[in-house]
Amino acid sequence: MAAYVIADVKVKNQETYDTYRKQVLATVEKYGGRFAVRGGAVEPLEGGWKPERIVVLEFPDAKAAKAWYGSKEYSPLIRLRQSASEGRIILVEGA
Repeated sequence: MAAYVIADVKVKNQETYDTYRKQVLATVEKYGGRFAVRGGAVEPLEGGWKPERIVVLEFPDAKAAKAWYGSKEYSPLIRLRQSASEGRIILVEGA
């Protein structure tokens, strides 16, 4: 069953965040993932939620998503992302 990593991100330092963005794709692909959404226009429809940037990664399953998130390749990028942004990230299994 596919699994999705969903992030709601507020970028604080665009230059550093761009450095992160240039490096993250290779790590996602290594674990069988792909970007389904990567910061397109956001239009709130209900509930008062006003995220600035939404990112959705699709992986073959939750095991692959967790392997990516905990990987040695992604670990230093987590710190880089956190230094440039604030965010909330969840993992959800799809149908």
